[in-house]
Amino acid sequence: MRISPVPTAHLDCDLPLPNHRKGKVRDVYDATMTDGTPVTLLVASDRLSAFDVVMPTGIPGKGAVLTQLSKFWFDRMEQERPEIQHHLLSVDANDIAGITDEQRQSLRGRVMLGRRAQVVPIECVARGYLAGSGWAEYQKTQTVCGVPLPAGLKQCDRLPEPIFTPATKAATGHDENVSFERAAEIVGHALMSRLRDATLTLYAMGRDHAASRGIVLADTKFEFGFPVDAAGNVGTVPILIDEVMTPDSSRFWPADAYESGRDQDSYDKQFVRNHLQALVDDGAWDKEPPGPALPDDVVAGTRAKYEKAFEALTGTPFGVHDVS
Repeated sequence: MRISPVPTAHLDCDLPLPNHRKGKVRDVYDATMTDGTPVTLLVASDRLSAFDVVMPTGIPGKGAVLTQLSKFWFDRMEQERPEIQHHLLSVDANDIAGITDEQRQSLRGRVMLGRRAQVVPIECVARGYLAGSGWAEYQKTQTVCGVPLPAGLKQCDRLPEPIFTPATKAATGHDENVSFERAAEIVGHALMSRLRDATLTLYAMGRDHAASRGIVLADTKFEFGFPVDAAGNVGTVPILIDEVMTPDSSRFWPADAYESGRDQDSYDKQFVRNHLQALVDDGAWDKEPPGPALPDDVVAGTRAKYEKAFEALTGTPFGVHDVS
């Protein structure tokens, strides 16, 4: 595996475009494509969020990995699950109108231009293995988000079948796991049933492909929205938005090292979480902002994990400036 040379992390974004929304790791704008199509522009920065706190140190090239891996999955969706529509129109910074060539160059490899959408305020999570907050809840109640599970399961055990575990979205702070019934109260039972089915279908697609590449896709989260046309009319069929099955939204484990009953080696930001948890255990951080600066070895190791995930899943070397 080669690590592409990236001089600095891309942490901030200041474009002359309207309605700038700054999330934990993304900058979002209302934009127009050069052909006149109104779009939502998502810029994947190199910021890293762990324990719902944005770290002051970025991971160079991370945003490009997320964007290019999402593009890979969107392309597979179109081939394997065309019944589930998505937002992505382009990942080419040259398609953005109203910015300079210098700004386009700085954005290469890290942008998604997508159909505008009215976001459904529920994160849709599929879990195939008992890890993370699911494992913590199971130890107390033998359930995950209200879904009863068999007794005697161990940490990171494969579940009898994948389960759908929604969460409410938080602009800041911690997202909250909720039951299907609570999510249905928020957005409607029919919509949640549809999103549950789409989530489990997409998870199965990703799980099977990852398995063919020697990777366990333990869990992943999706976001959906209703498309909004140029006149402001809101559609009735939800589409998949945001990123798809990346190390930021999923747990990827190398299959050849998998063993239940313990934490797993991971391709995702668990590398950073473990470092931060050690600080918490030592009393050096309390999981509240501001986050601590990350040492160089943690940055380099995390970057290598992201790039290795990309290369393992796609079968192609990662290149920061790839746009297709």
